Amino acid sequence: MIKGIYPYLVTNGNGQEAVKFYERALNAKVLGLQTFGDMPDNPEHPTPEEAKNRVMNAHLKVGDTDLMLSDTFPGMPYQTGDQVTIALITDDIATSKEIFENLREGGNVIMEMQETFWSPSYGQIKDKYGVTWQISAM
Repeated sequence: MIKGIYPYLVTNGNGQEAVKFYERALNAKVLGLQTFGDMPDNPEHPTPEEAKNRVMNAHLKVGDTDLMLSDTFPGMPYQTGDQVTIALITDDIATSKEIFENLREGGNVIMEMQETFWSPSYGQIKDKYGVTWQISAM
């Protein structure tokens, strides 16, 4: 079952600044903020120093609405017009995979569905209409 759909802003290295800006400008409450430096260490893929303070995920509460935000990872493309994606959260792995496969029709996979340290099933896809979705099971 789908638990929620949230706007997800993507910034290009200035995510910490953006979180503070939206906190003030929208009277938002920051519910959580993780940086790429907070990720578990992986000796095969060490986190570059310039990425460690970038926002991997921030969760803000704006009134009754959730707003998510992250920076791009250094070296990943940042395309003007792709600053807003949609995070879709499900309550089970099967539903997340089914939705991902449905959105795959005519779309382009950015990141295949896979287990991450924050989700048992997470993937990114740009659908045939150019909308980028972040699908995640919780």
